[in-house]
Amino acid sequence: MLISRTLRLCCQRRFLVPLSVLALASPWLLKGVVFNTNPKAYECHVDHEHQKLVHSYVQSVLKGECRPAFARKGIEARIPTTTPVMEPFLWRESRITDTVFQYPPPFGFLNLQEKLMDVLRLLPPSPTQEHQGKDCQQCVVVGNGGILRGLELGTLIDQFDVVIRLNSGPVKNFSKDVGNRTSIRMSYPEGSPKVWEDQDPKLKFVAVIYKSVDFHWLNAMITKQTVSLWDWLFFWQKVPDDIPLKLSQFYVLNPEIIRETALDLLQYPKPKFRLWGWDQNVPTLGVSALNLASYLCDEVSLAGFGYNLSQKEAPLHYYDSLPMSAMLNQEMHNVDQERALLQSLVEDGTVSDLTGGIHCSFCTS
Repeated sequence: MLISRTLRLCCQRRFLVPLSVLALASPWLLKGVVFNTNPKAYECHVDHEHQKLVHSYVQSVLKGECRPAFARKGIEARIPTTTPVMEPFLWRESRITDTVFQYPPPFGFLNLQEKLMDVLRLLPPSPTQEHQGKDCQQCVVVGNGGILRGLELGTLIDQFDVVIRLNSGPVKNFSKDVGNRTSIRMSYPEGSPKVWEDQDPKLKFVAVIYKSVDFHWLNAMITKQTVSLWDWLFFWQKVPDDIPLKLSQFYVLNPEIIRETALDLLQYPKPKFRLWGWDQNVPTLGVSALNLASYLCDEVSLAGFGYNLSQKEAPLHYYDSLPMSAMLNQEMHNVDQERALLQSLVEDGTVSDLTGGIHCSFCTS
């Protein structure tokens, strides 16, 4: 994600996994960005005037008129021939269409009907919509970009109606910059927090399925069981032993959210099987979360988004020392195409970029 020019980093860490296990598990993740399992605070110096500009802009967004279904209408205007996703989450009583099973994960659940139903049977019925007493909801999707360091946006981020966080992005020791409220945490097994910090009793954990074995892990987390030794072999990074939440807090993402993001919004080619790996057509979780947010909220803002690959030594995340250059080693995501989409959405006002990493509408130059 795009990093402030004032940021620099000291060191680089790489995570090595036996090639044989990766080959068995998920070849298309072979060069994925690795999550730091021991995040720690880093000192950061941000220009005070820039910080004031950011705060002023975020305050204006919060105080602005909330326009019903505004973000969704803007996105659908780009893909007018596409049928909207009927349910962003799947439940045992959901009317699941054949299109859900058309593609393999993460675009669909091809040949995984039984695994899906095994999980859905464990969960309670679909909950009623909650709007916290407000007819119009403002969402913020908090990315994990290093651009958040030192901006001290925490108290402002917490003022949004819905705060969506991604993967293991921590709040403890970083709340001054990223806040401490979490309405939704969206993740897949390898990206999920190893140490759970979210305390909101109404938090939703949105599970994203990237491969068949992810259903086994999710089943184990829901039933408070141990992941089998065989299943462990198919994960490219250590996964949590426990997600300490109630049944009602587990949600299964409808894969059509990712399919729509990839094939319609980003206009990637349809997924097809390869002997080794996949085409570079898997959206980052951040862009998929933006699409999900457009179904859940009326106004959508982004914070901590943007990859600036020209700043190779800048920190990739706000919570570790991994450099921006690590993104050059991954083969799953088309960063340039995603950036073009996000920039277009911000420039036309469909979504707001609070930190200016995609398009800085509040910057003086």
